[in-house]
Amino acid sequence: MIDFYTWGTPNGRKVAIMLEETGVKYQVFPVNITKNEQFAPDFLAVNPNNKIPAIVDHEPPAAYGSKPYAVIESGAILLYLAEKTGQFLPKDAAARMQAMQWLMWQMGGFGPMLGQTHHFVRFAKEKVPYAIDRFKTETARLYKVLDSHLAKNDYLAGREYSIADMATQPWAARHEWHEIDLAAYPHVKRWYDAIMARPAVQRAFEIP
Repeated sequence: MIDFYTWGTPNGRKVAIMLEETGVKYQVFPVNITKNEQFAPDFLAVNPNNKIPAIVDHEPPAAYGSKPYAVIESGAILLYLAEKTGQFLPKDAAARMQAMQWLMWQMGGFGPMLGQTHHFVRFAKEKVPYAIDRFKTETARLYKVLDSHLAKNDYLAGREYSIADMATQPWAARHEWHEIDLAAYPHVKRWYDAIMARPAVQRAFEIP
């Protein structure tokens, strides 16, 4: 059994998708970040960085010891679950490295930059034109990069659906928040729709 600490954000949904796709047994512990529940002592004992998602695996692989094992950071959780289950990380070396590259691309760019766009466009009390222009421009550039890659590949790792897609698609699901029209990126839209049609993804989007 895995304890899954999450909230309805793109980073939380990445892990929810992986759990649903793999069929691993888990229980959800909602952490309402709008009420600062991420600072509660019980959650800080799991993740001292006070960010969702986080997991505690009560039956970790033998290499991790016999005690419950906590994993923080969404990308690291995806990799841990891929190794634990043997799923959604290609066995072929080149495809595996491609999945890892695009997972890092999401973690280093497609998530943080889109998150900044969300903040300055939707939530900032003061509208700062420079910041809005800077992050919207970078968001559009990243979508163009993604569209170009998907013009030549079914999924981010090539032919196989992988943790790289699970990491990236929930951020694209917020395209309206960062004022992106998916119709302008047809290869992204094709990929996005195909993933959104998966039953496991639909279930994941209902969590918590």
